[in-house]
Amino acid sequence: MLDGAMRRLIDPPLNRLGQGLARKGVTADAVTLTGLVLGLSAAGVIALGAPGLALLPLLASRVADGLDGAVARATRKTDFGGYLDIVCDFLFYGAVPLGFVVLDPTANGAAGAFLLTSFYFNGATFLGFAILAERRKMETAARGVKSLYFTGGLLEGTETIAFFVALCLFPGWFAPLAWGFGSLCFVTAVSRVLLARKVFPAG
Repeated sequence: MLDGAMRRLIDPPLNRLGQGLARKGVTADAVTLTGLVLGLSAAGVIALGAPGLALLPLLASRVADGLDGAVARATRKTDFGGYLDIVCDFLFYGAVPLGFVVLDPTANGAAGAFLLTSFYFNGATFLGFAILAERRKMETAARGVKSLYFTGGLLEGTETIAFFVALCLFPGWFAPLAWGFGSLCFVTAVSRVLLARKVFPAG
């Protein structure tokens, strides 16, 4: 829901930084993979019992996630780059809840499983919509220039990162926060299915 506004805020400085990195020969794929390493490191720190310390690599990974697109725009976008970006994003989104489950399986196991299920469902509706949108040559730049068609929703990347930050700051609240956020993910996914039914009618 907030991604469009956030992109307008962060894209100008990211584009300038991306242009500087591109001039130094840094590739978009390298930035993507750096972001993944940082994100997985954050999940590992959470699992080891220090969610507060995980905030730094977690937020740095999201800066890299925005920066890889800026580098790509300063050089050239590739299909593989877009593919790698979304794969790394999904791995990161799954790893952080897993870190909290490993941290305390008894308290967080059921809520973590529910949250990951909601992510799986939400991701499927997102990618499915993007595939059909590509087939119909649909385009949008409402959430920045992307390799895939990004549909809006109640919960998007900005809300998810804010949720992860809240989990790191209040790890004892993981279970109720996960049940609540997962429920909203299901709402987002169902709304996207309904949108797809309208945009891509049967017959």
